[in-house]
Amino acid sequence: METQQTNGKAVAALVLGILSIVIPYVGLILGIIGIILSNSSLKEIVVTNEGGRGLAIAGRVTSIIGVAIYGILLVLIILSFAAFTTISGY
Repeated sequence: METQQTNGKAVAALVLGILSIVIPYVGLILGIIGIILSNSSLKEIVVTNEGGRGLAIAGRVTSIIGVAIYGILLVLIILSFAAFTTISGY
């Protein structure tokens, strides 16, 4: 039985997706890069018949979660600054 080679972009997408959840402030950028890599790796896996489809899907999911977390956090920070400036009158 021959083993398939794992797509490197799929592994990188999963690592970036996990880091996007764990690392504060930079997680939004890492998540966006992870989404791009996972989409690219899924297309490559279909063409080259490599392994790592599950890794690419997991990378996409974790990247989307990371982007969503930091996107919501960014919106809340902006809203809190807007509310603070409205209350203080500046």
